[in-house]
Amino acid sequence: MATASATATETYSPSAFRLTGNDDFIPPLKLEDFEGYTFKPIRESQVNREMTSRYMTDMLDYAETDVVIVGCGSAGLSCAWELSKDPSIKVAIIEQSVSPGGGCWLGGQLFSAMVVRKPAHEFLNDVGVPYDEKENYVVVKHAALFTSTIMSKLLARPNVKLFNATAVEDLIVKQGKISGVVTNWALVTLNHDTQSCMDPNVIEAKVIVSGCGHDGPMGASGVKRLESIGLVQPLKRMQCLDMNVAEDEIVKYTREVAPGMVVCGMEVSELDGAPRMGPTFGAMLISGQKAAYAARASLDRQASADAKAGQKVGA
Repeated sequence: MATASATATETYSPSAFRLTGNDDFIPPLKLEDFEGYTFKPIRESQVNREMTSRYMTDMLDYAETDVVIVGCGSAGLSCAWELSKDPSIKVAIIEQSVSPGGGCWLGGQLFSAMVVRKPAHEFLNDVGVPYDEKENYVVVKHAALFTSTIMSKLLARPNVKLFNATAVEDLIVKQGKISGVVTNWALVTLNHDTQSCMDPNVIEAKVIVSGCGHDGPMGASGVKRLESIGLVQPLKRMQCLDMNVAEDEIVKYTREVAPGMVVCGMEVSELDGAPRMGPTFGAMLISGQKAAYAARASLDRQASADAKAGQKVGA
């Protein structure tokens, strides 16, 4: 999957910056072919019904699910990718932004490249994202290439649904176990102080994976809520940047932090006091992947406990 890195041009040459391709390319159409182009007729109500019925069917289907992933950044996407390989696991992704992807649409300071330290490039191989290879890291030429590739493949899977422009306002907690999320339209959540009460909706789930990023308007919302109800120790908060320490620690501390609640990505740094890492993404990919394994382990434990409970009732 890796491609050889290009040799830098030492002297300026106009031809070195031109796109290369087949000079004999012949487009399949001519400009004149677009003259008189018309679409098949449709009624506006048909569009309305198609969009509404499909979305509402998804809401009915995912009122109960196996895993809810909160946050569709690089860690959340990687977790969903790994979980969705098992078609028996139903996955709902909740993203407050209209455009999912979090910080992985662009690299640092709005530069476009995506740096991934080895051996996390193996995850890129699994997804099918090309890169330029260096000794200790690889570079995806544009971070959006990762985002668009994984999203297009992930959302084609039948056991995954993305609800974007949707915020998780709270958690469902029963007897100390996280049992679901409380949701609302993101625009409503952001404007609760400007209107009368707007009650939320809910999704019940066996496991919640929270990958809401570091502190911000909606950042680290999962661990903040756990802290407020006493299910985790006081947050240690994210420390200053140290890439080499940060990436290892983010993966190390990705885990089930309370029954039914797995935390991954930069949200881990707010809980455990790991340093920030800046524009290097390997830990996001592997933290998300590890979170999927932690979620599977939680599902297995819950299934085993339910089976034992059923045996006792039967006896």
